[in-house]
Amino acid sequence: MQKSLVAIALAATFTAAAPSYAQQKYQPEYRLSTVLGTAFPWGKGGERWAELVKEKTQGRINIKMYPGTSLVAGDQTREFTAIRQGVIDMAVGSSINWSPQVKELNLFSMPFLLPDYRALDALTQGKTGQDLFKVLEKNGVVPLAWGENGYREISNSKREIRSPADMKGMKFRVVGSPLFNDTFTALGANPTQMSWADAQPALASGAVDGQENPISVFTGAKIAAVGQKYLTIWGYVADPLIFVVNKKVWDGWNKADQDAVREAALQAGKEETSMARKGLTAADGSAYKEVEASGVKVTRLSAAEIAPFKEMTRPVYDKWAKTIGPALVKQAETDIAARK
Repeated sequence: MQKSLVAIALAATFTAAAPSYAQQKYQPEYRLSTVLGTAFPWGKGGERWAELVKEKTQGRINIKMYPGTSLVAGDQTREFTAIRQGVIDMAVGSSINWSPQVKELNLFSMPFLLPDYRALDALTQGKTGQDLFKVLEKNGVVPLAWGENGYREISNSKREIRSPADMKGMKFRVVGSPLFNDTFTALGANPTQMSWADAQPALASGAVDGQENPISVFTGAKIAAVGQKYLTIWGYVADPLIFVVNKKVWDGWNKADQDAVREAALQAGKEETSMARKGLTAADGSAYKEVEASGVKVTRLSAAEIAPFKEMTRPVYDKWAKTIGPALVKQAETDIAARK
């Protein structure tokens, strides 16, 4: 009798200590949304996250990536809503694309707020980044890590851009955020919002003269092949990426697997950021040379040349600071000023 009681007690102890995997109702597969595929750092980051999650959870969590925001028929601005609704389980998403639903994410698109990578890191890795994650949590998703699409540079088929006057009257494809409309209008250009799927044929046909995107997108999408002969490096905004999980999906995982998914996101985010910055530093400018090798004239603006662009867009900055939240903008400015 005593032996039986001991056996029962040991079994109970083992059951309590064992991971509760069997109690969790895991899906056979989880849907991960990205805008770009694996030809770009963005897509590689999503792919790497899926690989690491499978490895760290011993195959309990399997992820299938859906590039091209195909789960929302390519409509990038609907992605965040689809995550909240459960149409999408996980995403590596753009702060720009989610800004229509989360106004605070417009912070990164404030013209000329971020002068360098250290400034961007000061936001994503500092108090500003923590505050933004709290905002996202209140909006029904679980944010885990930061990645990077990159600084958005401007190209066109008409002429070299060295001053705002060079942009006057030109048609530029911009992303679906009113802030971009305001910025390009302030500089005398004619902004046209369209999805990336529509942008390339529009550039090829001459329906629009130019576009703005990170260098990795310029080279990966072979934008030089659709008549974009001039590229200006002006670093007017940066586009961080955010690794998130739908709240209901997250709550369906046990603590050990939640920790594993978070660790995987942090690691994938660091790797993806390194890929996005490759060839774009003072020590390694190989990405710019790759663009020049495709027959494109690359113009790098000095601080003095950037000053007029910054001055002309200051009213846009001040207007959107009120929309984003003065306290958050002030925190961001403080983080940037204190960067090392």
